[in-house]
Amino acid sequence: MGPARRRAALRLRGGGFSVFPLFCLALLLGFASLLWLQLSCSGEGAPGGGQSRGAPLQPCPPQAPLPPPEDEPSWGPHRLALLVPFRERFEELLAFVPYMHRFLSAKRIRHHILILNQVDHFRFNRASLINVGFLESGNDTDYIAMHDVDLLPLNEQLDYSFPEAGPFHVASPELHPLYHYKTYVGGILLLTKQHYEMCNGMSNRFWGWGREDDEFYRRIKGAGLQVRRPSGITTGYETFQHLHDPAWRKRDQKRIAAQKQEQFKVDRKGGLNNVRYRIESRTALSVAGAPCTVLNVLLDCDTNETPWCTFG
Repeated sequence: MGPARRRAALRLRGGGFSVFPLFCLALLLGFASLLWLQLSCSGEGAPGGGQSRGAPLQPCPPQAPLPPPEDEPSWGPHRLALLVPFRERFEELLAFVPYMHRFLSAKRIRHHILILNQVDHFRFNRASLINVGFLESGNDTDYIAMHDVDLLPLNEQLDYSFPEAGPFHVASPELHPLYHYKTYVGGILLLTKQHYEMCNGMSNRFWGWGREDDEFYRRIKGAGLQVRRPSGITTGYETFQHLHDPAWRKRDQKRIAAQKQEQFKVDRKGGLNNVRYRIESRTALSVAGAPCTVLNVLLDCDTNETPWCTFG
C-alpha cells in the first residue's frame, strides 16, 4: 500500500470517522419509509382520518388473493358493475382499483370494475360516461355503482349489496367528508339496472364539473323511486377516504354562456336514449393483482344543443 492510501485508511480507522453509524441511519430510514407507505396507503396516516391533504394516496402492496367467487356459493347470485368515470387521474386509479377489489371481495360481492376513460377533446362529462358504462356493462351484471375514483369506503359495514328496494346512496350526506345537503346523491350510488332505465339514465347536458347529481335526484323522484341511505354507521365524516387534492388537480367548474341557467333545469328528453359515443378500445388490466376493464370512450357533442361542451 502506498503512503497516500495508507494515510487515508488510517484516517477512516482512527480519525473518528466510522461507516457503522451511516449503516444504522440507512437502516432506520428504510424502516421509516416502509412504515410511511403502509400508513399512507391504508388511510391511517391521513390528517383528520378521512381526507388526504397532501400528495395523492399511493396504492398498498398487493395482498394474498381471496378465493374466486365461482368457488364460493355464499357470494350470492347478483353481480355489480362498478362504473368509474375517469380522466387523467392515474395516481388515484392505482389506489382505487386494488382497494375496491379487496373491499368488495371481502364482502363477497361479485363485481366487475369498469374504468370509463374519456379520451375525446370535449370537457369532462361524468353523467354521459356513466350512461356509456351502463350500456357497455353486459348482461352478466344486474346492478351498478356510480362510483367516484377519489372516494374510498373505510367502514366495512357499508352496504354494497343488490339494492332491490330502490337506489341506495352509500356516500350519504351524513357520511361524505365534503357534501352534506339532504338531496345530495353523488359520490357512490347503487341502482338496479331496471331502476336506472326507469330514470332514462343521467342527462348528457352536463359538461364540466358538478350539478349532474342534483338533476339525477329529480329524475329518481320523477320515476317514483325512494332514495335509501346507510343506517347504524357511527364513523361520521371519517367513513370515507377522499383522495382528491385541489392543489394537485383543479376541477373544471367554469360555467359558459347559457350553461349558468341550464344547469338548474331538468332534462326531460335526454339520457340513455341519446348518449352519443364510440368505444375506441376495451382493455382488460390487472392493477396490483386486481382485475378491471378500461374503456377508452370518445363522447360526441352537439354544439347547437350544448355549446358549453368546449371552451372554444
